[in-house]
Amino acid sequence: MAEQPLAPAQRRSPRVALVVKRTAWRIYRDERKDPRITRLIEAGDAAIARLKASHEAHEQTVREVKAALDDLGARVEILAGAAQSFDAGDLDLVITVGGDGTLLSASHNVGDAPILGINSAPGHSVGFFCGATSGDAADAIAKALRGSLRRTVLTRMQVTVNDKLATARVLNDALFCHVSPAATSRYVIRLGKAEEEQKSSGFWIGPAAGSTAAQRSAGGRVLPLTSARLQLVVREPYTPHGEEYRFRHALIQPGSSLVVRSKTHDAKLFFDGPIHSVNVGFGDVMEFTQAPQSLTILGLSAKR
Repeated sequence: MAEQPLAPAQRRSPRVALVVKRTAWRIYRDERKDPRITRLIEAGDAAIARLKASHEAHEQTVREVKAALDDLGARVEILAGAAQSFDAGDLDLVITVGGDGTLLSASHNVGDAPILGINSAPGHSVGFFCGATSGDAADAIAKALRGSLRRTVLTRMQVTVNDKLATARVLNDALFCHVSPAATSRYVIRLGKAEEEQKSSGFWIGPAAGSTAAQRSAGGRVLPLTSARLQLVVREPYTPHGEEYRFRHALIQPGSSLVVRSKTHDAKLFFDGPIHSVNVGFGDVMEFTQAPQSLTILGLSAKR
């Protein structure tokens, strides 16, 4: 899709949601006061030192972002943690401070509003979807509110289970698998008029934006960023007689759907990470299609 400039914000104070990651350091040391973490800190454990460095970098970025929004006179709703729900209907901008996981989780609340991800600790976290990092966040926010920051429109995926909408806002991928990673997932895939029963560790399916992540690691193709196709990639297929599954990999064209009937009693379907999920039982039918609503991301690099 062609990239377009963001319409300038009106003269009223811009309305912004600021979604801030809760770091592992904050969760385990400050909130839960985990005694094991305390002992590791006292012992000078190397893994803990990395958590602390990441936390300190993150906090510095949060201060930078808050100061920038204050200077711009924005009306800000601060949400601590990516799992919080919020209404983005009247917002001019959604900003996430963390990494890709924070942006992906927050995006499930976002419809038409543009979203800007700020990678708060680039030395410690992945930020493919992030349009800024610590140090240049203030400039990126100002440009976003002026309407001069690069805008990219990305396809999302819709998922139904037994004809009921589970989500229409998958940006990266969905994972179907048994609740136990040691157990086999069983299911029947239907694409068009063709069907195939499979056994595996589950499967990934998602839009092009997620094709450089788990889909790629599982052997999938890297798709053009703004492609409208979905991609299916089966995880560790079980073919004891050396046969090949027809649908180990598949591309689903716009307007088409992939239908999967579960033959697994205790399965789950995860959307864009571990936070958003639904239970799937034996006989449940899942359908994956291109979502009617895309997502606008600001500052995203065109490089893959």
